[in-house]
Amino acid sequence: MFDRRLILNFDWGLMLYSIVLAGIGIAMIYSAANAGLTGGFHVFHIKQGLWYGIGTAALLVTFTFSYKRLDRYAVVIYVGCVLLLVAVLLVGKMGGGARRWLGFGPVTLQPSELVKIATVLMLARHYARNMKTNGLGVGDLMMPMVVVLIPAALIIRQPDLGTALLLVLIAGSMTLFVKIERRTLLILALAGITVIPIGWFVIKEYQRERILTFLNPDRDPLGAGYHIIQSKIAIGSGQFAGKGFLEGTQNALAFLPEQHTDFIFCVLAEEWGFLGAGFLVLLFLGFLLYGLGIAYNCRDAFGTLIIVGLVGLFFWEGAINMGMVMGLLPVVGIPLPFISYGGSSVLTIMIAVGLMLNISSRRFMFE
Repeated sequence: MFDRRLILNFDWGLMLYSIVLAGIGIAMIYSAANAGLTGGFHVFHIKQGLWYGIGTAALLVTFTFSYKRLDRYAVVIYVGCVLLLVAVLLVGKMGGGARRWLGFGPVTLQPSELVKIATVLMLARHYARNMKTNGLGVGDLMMPMVVVLIPAALIIRQPDLGTALLLVLIAGSMTLFVKIERRTLLILALAGITVIPIGWFVIKEYQRERILTFLNPDRDPLGAGYHIIQSKIAIGSGQFAGKGFLEGTQNALAFLPEQHTDFIFCVLAEEWGFLGAGFLVLLFLGFLLYGLGIAYNCRDAFGTLIIVGLVGLFFWEGAINMGMVMGLLPVVGIPLPFISYGGSSVLTIMIAVGLMLNISSRRFMFE
């Protein structure tokens, strides 16, 4: 039965952050798809709004039951998401040279988005039960590594190296928060340094090309370097105050690739300049700090770790996407949370916000 105390304790601050970010996202998607000379009228913003409607329903469902029950069902959720990743490899839909989507009638779902939440829940469950005062050793990290590497390996097979690395970064953030032994941290650092040169020969040719292009975009300005060169031109042309809504020429003349998805930050920076881009960054920062405040006030380890994992998800996605479009990181397929077009991304975001609201609203309740 629904507990009325949830209404009294509802976290309107977190909800307001989410609504403002979602509103900015829909406005920028409209601009990215319909500015000036792109021709015709596109309904990406309407579809995004519909996905936010579906996401809101998922948020409400996620909010209504106690998050503590997820301690029992985390394994089931995780296994279910992993099976969806297996299904993608077997019967998934192709798009852009990758097999990443499952079709359910008119709806297409990207399981690699949902597995982010499942991985956070599994790690939160494990670490909440196995924390140690002196920190975790190498043996203590074997199970978390397996939990992360299984979905990461399946995602790499799609191929989607960016999302696989994102899972590792989220897990790393949660692990550092729990605390690990200094000797273990040194061992992991040395292992990472050893794996990096080996990974160069393991990744695919187009992935190596992206890294080389990141180091020197001008080596192939009309090919592999085109994305990042046009992206930086768009951001720079916005200058301090921008060109105005729907007035971005790089966007209107279709110079920007994937302008309504991975490169939407460029559209915002061109139209609203440093002021608009800075405002969005500050808004994201406020959202992240608000989330950490929820974690700080949470009364149990499981809830705290869920929040830390979700904040890590939002932080790494935002940092990688913005770094990518500004030429500070290699180009990878990571969306900008709340802003980029994509149904699966929106659904994942809203479930994550629902979990954060769930934990925030229950931190003053004793069950």
